[in-house]
Formats: sequence, C-alpha cells, structure tokens
Amino acid sequence: MNRVLMAAASFHMLWGLSVALFPNLPFDWAGVAHPLYLEFWQCIGVVGAVFGIGCAIASTEPLVHWPIVLMGLIGALLGPACFLQAALSGRLPALAFLAILACGAIWWLPFSWILYQAYRLQLGREREAAPEIQRMAMKAHSQIGPSISELSQMSPVLLVFLRHMGCTFCRETLADLAARLRDIERNDTQLVLVHMSSEAQAHGCFRKYGLENVPRVSDPQRTVYRAFGLGRGSFLKLFGPKVWIRGLEAGLLRRHGLGKIVGDGFQMPGVFLIFHGTVLRSYRHQSAADRPDYLALTSMETFPEWERR
Repeated sequence: MNRVLMAAASFHMLWGLSVALFPNLPFDWAGVAHPLYLEFWQCIGVVGAVFGIGCAIASTEPLVHWPIVLMGLIGALLGPACFLQAALSGRLPALAFLAILACGAIWWLPFSWILYQAYRLQLGREREAAPEIQRMAMKAHSQIGPSISELSQMSPVLLVFLRHMGCTFCRETLADLAARLRDIERNDTQLVLVHMSSEAQAHGCFRKYGLENVPRVSDPQRTVYRAFGLGRGSFLKLFGPKVWIRGLEAGLLRRHGLGKIVGDGFQMPGVFLIFHGTVLRSYRHQSAADRPDYLALTSMETFPEWERR
C-alpha cells in the first residue's frame, strides 16, 4: 500500500507540474485546438500536483488516511467517464479518452484494495468497541469451570491470547509466562490463556510448560479473538525481517522449535488486563515476534493514583 501511494504521488505530481508548466503540450499531442483560457487548465494541473502531495502523506499510514485514497478513486472513475461523454459527442478524439482511461484505470484495483483494508480495520474496531460483544465473549468458560467474566470478578485477569501451538513464538510465550507466573500471582492477578486448539490437544502442551492448572479457554472458532479485536496478521507482521530474526533466536538458540499448525496460522496474539469485566490495559502485537512485558501489565505501581484507589 505504501509503494502504491508513493507511485500515485509521483505520477500526479509529475503530471500536475507538466500541465502547469507546459499547458499546450497535451492538446498538441491529442491534435485538438488550444483552450481559450489556458489558466484554467493550469489550475487543474496544480490541483493534480496537490493531490500527489496528499498521496505522499497517505503513504505514511494508508489505512488512517483512507479519505485521500477515496478521493483518488472517485477521480479515477469520474475522469474517464467525463472524457467518454466528450469523445462520444465528437468534441474530443477517441485517443484522448483512451489515454485518460489508462491513467485512471491503473489505480482502480490498488485504491479499492486499500479502501477495503481500511473498512476491515474499522469493522474490527467497531466490533471491539462494542461492550456487549466483549461481555458475551467473556462468558466463555475455562476448563476448570468459571468463565473469564466470573474469574475477573474475583481478581484482575491477565488474558493472554496465543497463536497456534506449533508456533515458535507461542511456545516462547508459554515459557515466559511459566517463568513469571508466581510474580503475576503476587500482583493479585489471575493468568488466563486463550488458544485455538481443542482441550485434548492443548493439555499436553500446557503441561510441558507447567501451566496445566492455569485456567484456559479453547476457542477454535476464534470467537473470543474477534471480540477483542484480534484479527489475522499481514505478510510483514507474520513473515517480515524482524520475525525471521526473532524466529531463529527463539526457535534455534532458545530451542522452542516448531510444531504442527493447529488453528489459524495467521491469527495475531494479544494481552488484556481485565477486572470486573472491564478491560483496563491491552497489548496488541505489531508482529508475531513481539514479546510483551507481562509484569508491567499487571503491576499496580504503573497505574495512575486514581486507578489504585
């Protein structure tokens, strides 16, 4: 998405500047008479160059600056439509229409894809922001009986969403949690794990790390994952350079290894601190290789004074 928008920025800035500086050139190339007031045409070129600057800004965070992308898509659709009408009426040659169509059509698919991804992101946020959806998801029961919501009524709950059990980073997470379990409990916090395996498949893995007695929720349909806004990762989040480097470290040097994928291999993890059914803190992984500070998430010392009271 970043590369597409930078290409669009370069294209529109070059086109806009060429029109502003050489306004007669497109009309000579199309073989039509020059307009009476070239200044209007030059102003259109300036607008195109300004849109190119907008595309450069949007390339920094495409899903945040999606309105700029929407403007570009509308322009890429309406521009050829207007030229088609002029070509059919005989006011412009067909060659001019084909040129405008080509310049607009190259952005239809990539701009539509960016808008679709922005829509998916917003949809996920709306689902996550709806308190009733999270409340329903927290009714999921653990293997020991009480639900996530019920456990959070007794003490703060550190709800850790895992990736699939064969993932190197999932195994590293279990090792980290096992090493810090007593410290987490000293912070009066109950650890609860959410995974995508069946209970029978997960039991052996958790026992290997000494976490067989920790409350856990089996969520193979990823209902609880989605309720907390945890979606599927992009290519870079799952296979980027950082992931490969950390994967070699965790898998080979720390000997966590790899296993069979059970669940959605693209699912992203996350961590939430919940008390009385309310999310107090959260950590959303920016890559599969992230390694959160679980104790900092549970420590009361890092809460504001009003929250401690």
